Amino acid sequence: MIKTMSETKTDAQAIITDICIQRARDMLALQLPKIKGKKYDFAPEFRQMTIQLYLLGVMWRCGENLGVSEDPREHAFAALQSMLISDGMKKKQAQQRIAFLRNMSRVQESTDLHDADAVVAGYKAEADDDSLTGIFDEYRDEARVSGAFWRLYDRGKKIMFIGGGIAAFVTIWAVTIFLPKTEGIDVLAAGLAAAALVVVPTFLIGLLIYRLKIKKSKPSPSAPS
Repeated sequence: MIKTMSETKTDAQAIITDICIQRARDMLALQLPKIKGKKYDFAPEFRQMTIQLYLLGVMWRCGENLGVSEDPREHAFAALQSMLISDGMKKKQAQQRIAFLRNMSRVQESTDLHDADAVVAGYKAEADDDSLTGIFDEYRDEARVSGAFWRLYDRGKKIMFIGGGIAAFVTIWAVTIFLPKTEGIDVLAAGLAAAALVVVPTFLIGLLIYRLKIKKSKPSPSAPS
């Protein structure tokens, strides 16, 4: 059966996509041991996002070098989505992830939009260089993306939800048992108030810790000479 020109073009695009995905996997395989050797402590979401943006840059350059017919940057997003799906992510989740990465792939500087550093690093990456660790090194002392801060946030979130829920349940139970004539709306209000006594202080303490950490992480201005 003779293939049409359109089918041949589609097959060629699929081959380029597969080549770029494999290129990204090979680059990541070379970079991951270096990352582990550095013993970074980043928030999981930040680590994952940075690596994915880096791979986007790798596939962008790959598609460009292979002469992909569509915009190489857009092809890289499509290839990354295919990679995520092949790694086990559901199609809808992969589409949402790509939408998120698309937003994070550019940064606003003054009135101009520029590609994020991780994307640029991936685009310029060469085999067995230190391009990915170079990006992570830039954020090593950034409190907002640190693993310690993420763990603090995660614990605080659990305390707010679990502690608030327990406080509300105990209060509603106590009011129902010891004040049986209390109306339902008053019982609910008492439970919500008890939950707020746990949630609000926890939130405020977390916010204070966040502000202190961010303030501490910002370099102090140099003294005038």
